[in-house]
Amino acid sequence: SPADRSTEIGQLISSYLGREKELEDHTIHLLFSANRWEHAPRIKEKLHQGVTVVVDRYAFSGVAFTCAKGNFCLDWCKQPDVGLPKPDLILFLQLSPEAAAERGNFGHERYETSSFQEKVLQSFYCLMEDKSLNWRTVDASKSIEDLHREIKSIAKETMQEVQNQPLGELWK
Repeated sequence: SPADRSTEIGQLISSYLGREKELEDHTIHLLFSANRWEHAPRIKEKLHQGVTVVVDRYAFSGVAFTCAKGNFCLDWCKQPDVGLPKPDLILFLQLSPEAAAERGNFGHERYETSSFQEKVLQSFYCLMEDKSLNWRTVDASKSIEDLHREIKSIAKETMQEVQNQPLGELWK
């Protein structure tokens, strides 16, 4: 899920994704960002306590999806998330749109069409060009066990590398 759907903003996003509600494209992009900002203080608090935080999707997904709509530039899409806690590692689980479509429940939510997913993939490739971020690509077509092993290994390695570094801010 790309948002925490337990908050009021999250519930609005959920009804949009479930095609129950129509929202203008700028509005939904800013709501996704607002949902991330709702959780930023708690994320920072946990990180300062030494807790490792794992987030599904985060700002990069929001930027990639909005950019894929075609009438938005990358800089505009990134702007609302500038200053969020910067991740030490971004894992990109790469899976072809065809393989993704074969998995259960594909197509139930807005954006789950193969042609749109291809555009999203191109947006992600643009985001990965940012060398100030630690992007790692993982082949998601592997078995769950192999994928788990690889992700765990990359995460452990990263945690050791960054343990004494201060918390950064995204795109600053």
